[in-house]
Amino acid sequence: MGHGSSARARARTTDTDSDSGTGTGTGTGTGTDTDSDSDTDSDTDSGAPTRDRDRPSMCLRCLPPPGAMRYSAAMHAAVIVFPGSNADAEMIHTLRDVVGVRTSVVWHRETELPPGTDLVAIPGGFSYGDYLRCGAIAAASEIVAAVRRHAERGGWVLGVCNGFQVLTEAGLLPGALTRNAHLRFECRDIFVAPSNEGPFTRGLPRVLRLPIAHAEGRYQASPSTLADLTAKRAVALRYCDATGQVTADANPNGSVDGIAGVYGGPRHNVFGLMPHPERMSEALLGCADGRKLFESVIASHASGAAATELGSAP
Repeated sequence: MGHGSSARARARTTDTDSDSGTGTGTGTGTGTDTDSDSDTDSDTDSGAPTRDRDRPSMCLRCLPPPGAMRYSAAMHAAVIVFPGSNADAEMIHTLRDVVGVRTSVVWHRETELPPGTDLVAIPGGFSYGDYLRCGAIAAASEIVAAVRRHAERGGWVLGVCNGFQVLTEAGLLPGALTRNAHLRFECRDIFVAPSNEGPFTRGLPRVLRLPIAHAEGRYQASPSTLADLTAKRAVALRYCDATGQVTADANPNGSVDGIAGVYGGPRHNVFGLMPHPERMSEALLGCADGRKLFESVIASHASGAAATELGSAP
């Protein structure tokens, strides 16, 4: 695709409503309202149709009309969409409809986040078909540089499943996610125990029930990295049984030390986990434990709590 075509074809940052507020974050991009942007399906400057690979997810066409949403949380979230993302719609729904966060959708070809972005969420899926390594190609996308700047400034970043893989490949979180020890794709509910409190894990119950869906979720890290995680109390979640006991049998993928989620960033403001909290955030889904993680970061943001204030979970 030529330069003129790709520039126009980059699916524009899309706000889920007509609210043009600037929020309190540090993003500098330009948001585009879904409903007022009538040329989402228009031709490029050259007259050639926009290629499918340069289009945002179809879920963008299912967003509410302007002014329809009223948000209860003083936070602005941006959900990053890559080719192959498949949990973006659930992430948008959870943030926008379940916990009441103003939410924008950002296509991976963008170079800046929307103005006022507080939280960047990278959802699950199979970005770029998991070619090369899971998350490796996505980590080189244009938008990741903006995510990195946001994280370095202390902005909140959440990576779920493939999003966790992207964050490790981009060097925003330590360690790596590799092939499950038994070489099987795991798709079932599991239990995790909060190991340390932090922005996303404050005030959680002793055990959370969450779903997983991955073939490359085995967390691995060098002994020195593990020691550093322990010293910084940056291990956020560990796989456990229904009673909260961290055991080998409760570990679904062979992750070292049963690690299911870790913190990173200059203020422990970056959080990655393999389970999908957005897929278990409402009672109608059978359990709403995942909602607590979103509510935790909303509360941390609202209170201005220092993300470095980490302590052992009860």
